[in-house]
Amino acid sequence: MNTVIRTRRAVVGDQERSCAVHIRDGRITAIDEYDSASPPGVREVLLADDEVLLPGLVDTHVHVNEPGRTEWEGFASATRAAAAGGVTTLIDMPLNSIPSTTDVEALEVKRKVAAEKVTIDVGFWGGAVPGNLDELEALWDAGVFGFKCFLAYSGLDEYPPLDRQQMLDAMRVVAGFGGLLIVHAEDGPTLDAQTQPAGKKYDDFLDSRPPEAESRAVAQVIEGARETGCRVHILHLSDAGSLPLLAAAKADGVPITAETCPHYLSLFSEEILDGSTHFKCCPPIREARNRESLWRALSDGTLDCVVSDHSPCTPELKKFVSGDFGAAWGGISSLQLGLSIVWSEARRRGHTLVDVCRWMAGGTAKLVGLEDRGVIAVGSIADLCVFAPDAAFVVFPERLHHRNAVTPYAERALAGVIRQTWLAGEPLTLTLDPTRDPAPRGAVLTRKDYL
Repeated sequence: MNTVIRTRRAVVGDQERSCAVHIRDGRITAIDEYDSASPPGVREVLLADDEVLLPGLVDTHVHVNEPGRTEWEGFASATRAAAAGGVTTLIDMPLNSIPSTTDVEALEVKRKVAAEKVTIDVGFWGGAVPGNLDELEALWDAGVFGFKCFLAYSGLDEYPPLDRQQMLDAMRVVAGFGGLLIVHAEDGPTLDAQTQPAGKKYDDFLDSRPPEAESRAVAQVIEGARETGCRVHILHLSDAGSLPLLAAAKADGVPITAETCPHYLSLFSEEILDGSTHFKCCPPIREARNRESLWRALSDGTLDCVVSDHSPCTPELKKFVSGDFGAAWGGISSLQLGLSIVWSEARRRGHTLVDVCRWMAGGTAKLVGLEDRGVIAVGSIADLCVFAPDAAFVVFPERLHHRNAVTPYAERALAGVIRQTWLAGEPLTLTLDPTRDPAPRGAVLTRKDYL
């Protein structure tokens, strides 16, 4: 249906303005003045005065875990949670599922499983692990958006890390066909030299993953990118001490970008009680002063984007009974909450919704080459989010669409309510009972669609 959405506030490019957004065949065809005339026979949608029209978010760091660990999360629950959080496109990580996405056969298995279940659009990362160098170009040609590697143990035996030489070899291969290598940047030897955590003390866990593990790994990635010319991206940066390295590399023209996550921008180690394993993630949540440095790096462009790193698991794997940080699975579940978490913190620091959309929509879309997403612009796909920035809500985990009600944000008050998400020009219907909702109509994306 052809549609005109009229709104007193919309994030359009690098400004907020009133406008009428015209949509035809799932794409934005015009952005006119608020009171401009509409063609006959179109659907008129008038947003409330307290609502802002945002581009749909693009979350490029999500662990869906299906097939193989669907009890942790799956495409049906993950994409519903994403839609409820204003996310209209996500890129799924290659590990935590079985098989991992390290060859074309595994990629096709994932695509087949996802095809009939996705509420929003979903693309896939490939994996770079020891022994699969010969698979990387085939995966790229099959449409993955890049390749993820670890420089330390991933937590899963079936997804081993690369050592320094293996990383360089992967960079050379990926650079050869113009691909992107994304890196979990913690240095394995540094972590191995630490006392391993056991028990309830969060400080012991924090000490086991020191800032030096990140800064040494980031330095290795920068050195490798200089040597090979490979485009690289640092995942979920938590260490503020690595920021000068990134800034200097960017100034020198090294093809590097970096992200951080809502939990590093909102939580801090001083507030984490012993035994509170729902806060465990890797790299870890660090001190409040570290958090403020990350915010400054977003402001000055050293950090490029904000993604969820949604890494859920079953409640049993969080070891709530023992509270043992050494034994608990590391990962934060926040896919549905990211926009509200970041907005709650951003506005306290004087940032605008234009900033938030740059970090969580436009910047992430640009990272993976989805140039017609993450922005409200003529020609873009009409993926949109209706957001009430001055409304608030309390997080009740059982009301989230995540498969498991496990989150460190339980009973926290957050600013900003997502009132509606639109996919390709049509609003999505979401209730807490999926059986009552229309059939999912998200698409499985490939990089080849954008060549």
